[in-house]
Amino acid sequence: MKKYILTGLLVWLPLVITIWVLKSVIGTLDDVFAWFMVVARTVLPVSIHPVLADLQRVPGLSVIILVTALWLTGVAVTNMVGQWLLNRSNWVFSNIPIVKSIYNSVKQVSDTLFSSSGQAFREAVLVQYPRNGAWTIAFVTGKPDGEVAQKLPPDMVTVYVPTTPNPTSGFMLIVPRAEVHPLHMSVDEALKYIISMGVVSPPAAPNTHS
Repeated sequence: MKKYILTGLLVWLPLVITIWVLKSVIGTLDDVFAWFMVVARTVLPVSIHPVLADLQRVPGLSVIILVTALWLTGVAVTNMVGQWLLNRSNWVFSNIPIVKSIYNSVKQVSDTLFSSSGQAFREAVLVQYPRNGAWTIAFVTGKPDGEVAQKLPPDMVTVYVPTTPNPTSGFMLIVPRAEVHPLHMSVDEALKYIISMGVVSPPAAPNTHS
């Protein structure tokens, strides 16, 4: 009986957690959308209020609006006018006390992680951590630069060592390139391996000598 219960748990647990995460995300978006509706009722004529009330009752409309807004924003910033407005807004936020430290930090991280020209999380590697002889999976995030690079020997790389089972927290290490062992597995496969605490193993690398 215990065996069957555990088997059933393994079948339903991923589905339940997926539904719970999606429900939480959609609920947050709905709360933000409801706040915008309150603002719209405040500034728009009373004659439009029934239309706003009908829109607020449409399920999933907040997700559609968010995706559409992101798409329109992406289209807008690809032309000269959009780029100029984006640069002006970045300049404004970068000169507001307190706000600029948070905004610049988040922007730098997001540009590094999501830029199509960036190299963050593009390569899964093996490194020895937290001691020699103990190995863990890490992700190459780039090379040291500026003052840090001046203080270190050449041919060093920056790696991110995620924690298990939550890879959003971890440690940043600067190690010699010679001590980093590249892996054939993709970043997605490496993340699955980390989140599953080593239970979900990626397939073996192809034999390059054959």
